Amino acid sequence: MAILSSPLDRKQSNGAARRRPRSTPIADALAHPRASFFLVLVPTVLLLSLGMMMVLSASSVLGSVRFGDAYYFVKRQVFFLAVGGVAAVVLSRLQPRALKVLGWGLVISALILQILTFTPLGWGEAKGNQNWVQFGTSFFRIQPSELAKLAIIMWGADLFARKQKLLDQPKHLLVPFVPVSALLIGLVVLQHDLGTGMIMGAIVVAMLWYVGASWKMLAGIGVTVAAAVLVLVITSGNRMGRIMGFLNADHDTMGVNMQPMRGVFALASGGWWGLGLGGSRQKWGSLAEAHTDYVLAIVGEELGLVGTLVVLSLFLVLGYAGFRIALRSDLAFCRYLAAGVTSWLMIQALVNIMVVLKMIPVLGVTLPLLSYGGSGLMANLAAIGLLLACAKLEPDARRLAERKKRKSAGAVTVVESRR
Repeated sequence: MAILSSPLDRKQSNGAARRRPRSTPIADALAHPRASFFLVLVPTVLLLSLGMMMVLSASSVLGSVRFGDAYYFVKRQVFFLAVGGVAAVVLSRLQPRALKVLGWGLVISALILQILTFTPLGWGEAKGNQNWVQFGTSFFRIQPSELAKLAIIMWGADLFARKQKLLDQPKHLLVPFVPVSALLIGLVVLQHDLGTGMIMGAIVVAMLWYVGASWKMLAGIGVTVAAAVLVLVITSGNRMGRIMGFLNADHDTMGVNMQPMRGVFALASGGWWGLGLGGSRQKWGSLAEAHTDYVLAIVGEELGLVGTLVVLSLFLVLGYAGFRIALRSDLAFCRYLAAGVTSWLMIQALVNIMVVLKMIPVLGVTLPLLSYGGSGLMANLAAIGLLLACAKLEPDARRLAERKKRKSAGAVTVVESRR
């Protein structure tokens, strides 16, 4: 196999030779050294704010019935948001050397936590998924697969950056990245969470493509994964039920097809402008996963098509910002890290949206930054922190920071000399 250069490297080299676009207000704003930073920060804040409102609206009935507190879920979400926000700020201030060390630590931690799900510390739901580790109370319940997604990206980015000159050799391209990633994915699948395992597999394939893996190699991996998924689906009655429900809308309308149909009803009843915040009808017991997997359906019902399109637009801006950072960075680690994080968020968002629109079978995947969930929200915010860190390390952003630092140092010197 011959790998001439990765797609990110080719884009970066071609970008320097392009003509400078005609000056417009938007072009001038995008040309600012810190534009990428704000292109990540602004849509993230808007999505988090909207997500908090929708979690409150979608979960109020369930929280009141199950726990006697309509604010039960949103209070927990605020706690997770605070912890994740602190993590994002800390990560956004770290230099590549620290992030690389952290990536190796995350891989080891994710592996240990994944194994703990099969011990008495493991916690699962009635659906059969055993993919949490609980230390005492539910506030200290962790879903290791969310940490594993982040670990694969951070560790993989460092690994590929270190071996950049050797990636034309399959053994260096695949080992140890693919075996370790396969181990983490395998543990998730053993926890009966195939949807998350498929997202992790997509992240691995995306990372390999970014560093220049050939289409032949990717096709071979894709065929192998597809065969494994087919076997896992055929041998599981629950998964086969979801497939049958997807293929036949009249199949088990009060069981496996209830959630997908109610999600579509919610979107359809919202019209252009929606029923208003708090006006959802489907959250009153019909749509059981309203605050998690189907939060977009509540957005569509309460805020209408316009609100749904706003959410999609914010994700598109965030995706553009992430890949922009990857293409503009002159550090291999930041290129691969930004591309991996962006791929994760965009792939998972796309899968969730397609499930809600009934375009694919139900996979049990949440919508990043909007859905309720502690581990997922904190991992998403950590990923945003990594994007912000990479945005600060863009060449133009670094030069701007250095100019400000020199200017500040000069001002201090002048003041001291006058004294």
